[in-house]
Amino acid sequence: MDTAGARAAARRPLPLLLVLLAATYAVAAVGALAGSDAREVYASLRLPAWAPPPWLFGPVWTVLYATIAVAAWLVVLRGRPELRRPALLWWSLQLLLNLAWTPLFFTAGRYGLALAEICLLLAAVAATVAVFAKAYRPAALLLVPYALWVAFATVLNASIWLLNR
Repeated sequence: MDTAGARAAARRPLPLLLVLLAATYAVAAVGALAGSDAREVYASLRLPAWAPPPWLFGPVWTVLYATIAVAAWLVVLRGRPELRRPALLWWSLQLLLNLAWTPLFFTAGRYGLALAEICLLLAAVAATVAVFAKAYRPAALLLVPYALWVAFATVLNASIWLLNR
């Protein structure tokens, strides 16, 4: 976003936040549609003993998607101008990778391919955190729980893949 765009966003921060929330929750909605039978699929899998119960994923992702949107909002409003564009490009890439995982895992049942994809997602989230940290540190801190959850989900995906081959 250019300086004029950032100034315009700063004058109207609430509409921008709503757009970013809509984008992240659109990813969630597509994931929910693609994984409409996710609870049944998850329950049918051999899971590691430490796997979370299925009811936990919805509340966790609801909070994480909000923090993902707020982090981007803060970068647009307060981030270093020269880093806004690269930060938002990484943010968009990780959001697209986030979108791709659910259909691979739940709809296609491609646990190995989903594992490769979530590894790319984890790398993109880490890069997003790094760029956000340079642009506006509080925004990066908001992404840390997301990064930790994706790291956990990566290990869970790997375990499920190994247990269900």
